[in-house]
Amino acid sequence: MLSKVLWNSLLVTPAVLGAALVSAIAPASAQVQSEPSVATLDQVMQYSNEGRSSGALAQVTSVTEFSDVSPGDWAYEALAYLANSEAQGGLDCLEGYPDGTYRGGRAMTRYEFAAGLASCLDAVVGRLESLDPEALARIEALQREFAAELAVLRGRVDALEAAVEELQANQFSTTTRLSGTAIFAFSDAFGDSVFEDANNTVFQSRVRLAFNTSFTGQDRLLTRLQGGNFRDFVNVPGIFITPATEASNTRFFDEYGDFSFDSGGDFAVAVDRLEYRFPIGIGQVYLGAQGQRISDIVPTISSLDSGEQGALSSFNRNPIYDLGKNEQRIGFGVTLDLSDDLQLGLGYLTGRGNDPAERAGLFDGGYTAFGQLTFTPGTLKLGLTYTNVYSSHQVATGIFSPSVYNSYGISFELGLTDAFFIGGWGMYTDTRTFAGPLDFRGDGEAWSYALTLGLRDLGARGSLLGVIAGVPPYQGSFGPGGGGSGLTNTGGSFHAEVFYRFNVSDNISFTPGVIFVTDVADTGSDLFIPVLRTSFRF
Repeated sequence: MLSKVLWNSLLVTPAVLGAALVSAIAPASAQVQSEPSVATLDQVMQYSNEGRSSGALAQVTSVTEFSDVSPGDWAYEALAYLANSEAQGGLDCLEGYPDGTYRGGRAMTRYEFAAGLASCLDAVVGRLESLDPEALARIEALQREFAAELAVLRGRVDALEAAVEELQANQFSTTTRLSGTAIFAFSDAFGDSVFEDANNTVFQSRVRLAFNTSFTGQDRLLTRLQGGNFRDFVNVPGIFITPATEASNTRFFDEYGDFSFDSGGDFAVAVDRLEYRFPIGIGQVYLGAQGQRISDIVPTISSLDSGEQGALSSFNRNPIYDLGKNEQRIGFGVTLDLSDDLQLGLGYLTGRGNDPAERAGLFDGGYTAFGQLTFTPGTLKLGLTYTNVYSSHQVATGIFSPSVYNSYGISFELGLTDAFFIGGWGMYTDTRTFAGPLDFRGDGEAWSYALTLGLRDLGARGSLLGVIAGVPPYQGSFGPGGGGSGLTNTGGSFHAEVFYRFNVSDNISFTPGVIFVTDVADTGSDLFIPVLRTSFRF
């Protein structure tokens, strides 16, 4: 009779299940007096989409733990009997949601019913002697009715246990997770003869293996290995670079024209990143022992900033994060969450730091000190960044020409819809080279700005169309007092980039795109670079 009542409709509710179980196995004093009809089709449509997506179930010991069950509910006594322990005259086999709700009104499937039944049958096993023959007969009827579902559940549990045992026996580590990325890139360069004569179509690649280790569940030790064989397209002969012009576009292609997934080397695998971070109060502390960058500590405010999935060139974010990158490798930083929408990041990095030799210690030599306020209200992201860089260039054997750069940057990104966003940045840098040969000394300034556009899910789910257009860092003036008596540059170089990433599977994506740069390195020559990048994640 019980099974016939329950399963003449599509689904039942947890409240009906609770009442039905109690009517089958509980003493008369614990049974409810009336049972409502089973779930209607409207109830099924209302609740079936919710399912159990909100989280795993949690055992309760008292029906009062449920915020949505009150003594006036028709099934209250039945649920209380199932929730109470044996010492309280109950079965201790009722489960709820982690948020403290029971959700007795939502529809349930036969498998959910079988799972609840199995839980209560386990609780009844130790009490068979105290049950009367009628209750035992009802339990046997329930077991026969749901024998198939119970068998499936037991099979699933057995399979999960076997899988867990296999993983435990062969796991790499109890604290470490290994992930990796590999990139294949076909590219070429076309332009004026100063570039084209020295370039060919190339097939370059890079691989990274990241070991993420956690000792407390909240900290992270990142150890990353990298190998690759990327070579730069452009090595412009005859360009004389002074320390004070490092922020100008005579250094542009070295600093920002490289691919965002560049590696250098001939697959000389090395530890290119070693960092430990841990929480403290409202913040996170970062200790960088190798390969640490400003962008590893504070966000760059750019959804295009990913060597595997984002833009093709390094000119996808504010250059302030990479200015003086030779003075970023070892150091420390902290981020403080001042509110849900406001974060403060501070840090100090140095280019060497591990060498006790002169000008090579942690606080004796070149360095980058930085701070950033990050605002994230709604769909807007805004970053205000300051960096102070001290770099001691060796211009000849034993002769150094130290320089100081103070840079100020603003970066933003605004989501206009779920799929479409716009962004951009501006940067100003003042420079001073105060020692060394006279020809290297002087004051200067540099600027950079750009706009970006992004469109997600265009043509295919998970795709990304990106557009970047802007002016790479250019020198406004250079000379004693910044008066322009030395090198000058009007900022004639312009960078434009378009790419489209689409996924061929969950772990493989293709990104065709083009990069176009005018007046590269003050040569008056333009450069056009087509690229096809394939990214693998594993």
